[in-house]
Amino acid sequence: MLLYVLDLAGVAVFAVSGALGAGHAGLDWLGVVVIASVTAVGGGTLRDLLLDRHPVFWIRDTRYVHVILAAAALTIAWVHLLPMPEHALALADALGLALFAITGAQIAEERRLPAVIVILVGTMTGAAGGLLRDVFTARVPLLLSSGIYGSAAIAGIAAYLLLQAARTPRRWAFHAGVLLIVALRMGGIYGGWHLPVLQLPG
Repeated sequence: MLLYVLDLAGVAVFAVSGALGAGHAGLDWLGVVVIASVTAVGGGTLRDLLLDRHPVFWIRDTRYVHVILAAAALTIAWVHLLPMPEHALALADALGLALFAITGAQIAEERRLPAVIVILVGTMTGAAGGLLRDVFTARVPLLLSSGIYGSAAIAGIAAYLLLQAARTPRRWAFHAGVLLIVALRMGGIYGGWHLPVLQLPG
């Protein structure tokens, strides 16, 4: 039940992220709902296809669709009534990345897959929705333009797995992984943290 609630929370946060991205691109309300939906289900759909989970999660359970529509509608209402906080898109994206990366890793973990595959599946689950959002709204994807993004997901999932290997309760390992991803992502936004850049001669 906890995993299910957290998965719904990840969908909601990523739907908000998609709606804000669509707003920055100047799309109409239908465009907002479309981008919110693609952002919210993109990573989880890829996860389910890779793990051969059929039907995919949002077809199997329409609550996800309802959560997406509600999140998009609330975002539209919010931006028309109140000023949007600075970096709201980045914060929503960081939370969605963290929740989806760890829940995606947990689902892969339940299949008893090797740790490296758990990390890859979790990272793709967390990053794919934001990648699709940025491509559809004609932005340079955060995954490619910001060093602490996919690497934050990798670090958070690795920490989650290592803590469990050290016999930390799964719940606390989950929280630690989520907090590490958000902290690293915020460091990339506010602190300018990034991975070393490959510099080619001349």
